[in-house]
Amino acid sequence: MKKFELTTESIDVNGVKLYRIKSLINFGAVKAGKLGGYVEKEENLSQVDTAWVFGNAWVSGNARVYDDARVFGNAWVYGDAQVSGNARVYDDARVYDDARVYGNAWVSDDAWVFGDAQVSGDAQVSGDAQVSGDA
Repeated sequence: MKKFELTTESIDVNGVKLYRIKSLINFGAVKAGKLGGYVEKEENLSQVDTAWVFGNAWVSGNARVYDDARVFGNAWVYGDAQVSGNARVYDDARVYDDARVYGNAWVSDDAWVFGDAQVSGDAQVSGDAQVSGDA
C-alpha cells in the first residue's frame, strides 16, 4: 500500500517539474490527506516508512529521503543526495551532489552539505556552514 501520491499541483525549479505530495494513510506524525512538499518523482521519497517532505521543501534528481528522515521549511535535497535515519534537513538548508545526512544529524538554517560529504550521528550543521568534499 502506498503512503503518498503525487498531486497535480506542481512547481518548476530550474526547468524541472516537481509535484506536491499528499499522504494517503496515517503514519508517524502525518495524517491521511495531508499535503506535503514537492518531489520530482515517487522514487525521491520512500513509500514504506515514516520519512516525509513537508511544506515548501523539495527533493529532486536521484535524491532519496527514507527511514524516519524529514525535510521541511524551504530545504532542498537534490542530485544523488540521501537523507535517512532520524535526520532532519530544514529552514533554507541544501543537501546535494552525493552527500549523505543520516543518523540523528540535523542540517538547518542556510547550511549546505554537498560533494561526497557525510553528516551523521548527532551532528548539527547550521548557520552559513558548508560541509563539502570528502568530509
